[in-house]
Amino acid sequence: MKEGLANAGLIAPSDIADNRRRHYPGNSAMSAAFTSRFYTSPDGLKLHYRDYPGPPTAPFTVLCIPGLTRNARDFEDLAPHLAVKYRVLCVELRGRGLSDYAKDPNTYLPQVYVRDVKALLQSAGLARVVLLGTSLGGIISMIMAAVMSAKVLGVILNDIGPEIDPSGLARIAGYLGKSKPIASWDEAAGAIKLLDGTIYPDYQPADWLRMARRRYLQSSEDGSFRPDYDLNISKPFANNSSAVNLWPFFLAMKGLPVLGIRGGTSDFLSADVFAQMKQGLPDLRQFTVPNHGHAPYLDEPEAIKGIDSFLAALPARLGPLTVLARTLRSLVFFAKLKINGVA
Repeated sequence: MKEGLANAGLIAPSDIADNRRRHYPGNSAMSAAFTSRFYTSPDGLKLHYRDYPGPPTAPFTVLCIPGLTRNARDFEDLAPHLAVKYRVLCVELRGRGLSDYAKDPNTYLPQVYVRDVKALLQSAGLARVVLLGTSLGGIISMIMAAVMSAKVLGVILNDIGPEIDPSGLARIAGYLGKSKPIASWDEAAGAIKLLDGTIYPDYQPADWLRMARRRYLQSSEDGSFRPDYDLNISKPFANNSSAVNLWPFFLAMKGLPVLGIRGGTSDFLSADVFAQMKQGLPDLRQFTVPNHGHAPYLDEPEAIKGIDSFLAALPARLGPLTVLARTLRSLVFFAKLKINGVA
């Protein structure tokens, strides 16, 4: 894939990684111009992200962080749209996409992902960003906003909140880390539909094929198919999949612009918790994507409209007093985590 992008002029030959050979068949969305970039994690992994540069006058950068088993291709519809006005970076967490797989599966944890994303900000020279996180990406965004709020202009949480519905966790645990033989893209599309048919009831065959191309990879060596993530991410998930309390991180975002999105039939973020989020953060902006579950792909008209409106209202920069106040608040919050043995 990288060799093909280099030949097409979309990435520099120096950006081509030699870690694992893979093949991603193209589609129209993937023709949008982006640069494939790499940086090094604190523990030495080579991690990947897509960089959609946006216009020279872009007021800020939107950092998109995908869900548990997903990769940068999840945003290949949203990112080009946002890149008309903003610079957009789409993260591939360790063990996903073109990023290295972790040597130790026990590093597939939110606190490690946060350190990785912080390293990305440093590598890219970004002082401040807007965080857009789906599911696990939203958990990472909440933690970052709480412990380094001076770096955050705003937060978009896609179908994730301070409490996770146990039924959604059980559903994910049922397929995570498991893979059956797949012989073609049509079979891959069928496997995705079997998992997510009730989540996206309006999808047509072409939609399922598009999802398969985002979530599977085909070996350029023997033509075999497999999910595009390290199956070992299931190991720490199994040990830490009980419902967690993210309320302290969520409430620590008070004073930050935050947008909450919920899939109308989500089994991950309940309607009750979604309502409680508004009570906890009165300035929280919210909307629901009807007829979709966990999680909206953010290509839905309601999602595009809501995200556009939220981003248009954000400040391009923070004043020095705001930076100081947020820095002090994050230091206090982090100190409390240390005292409680969480950090």
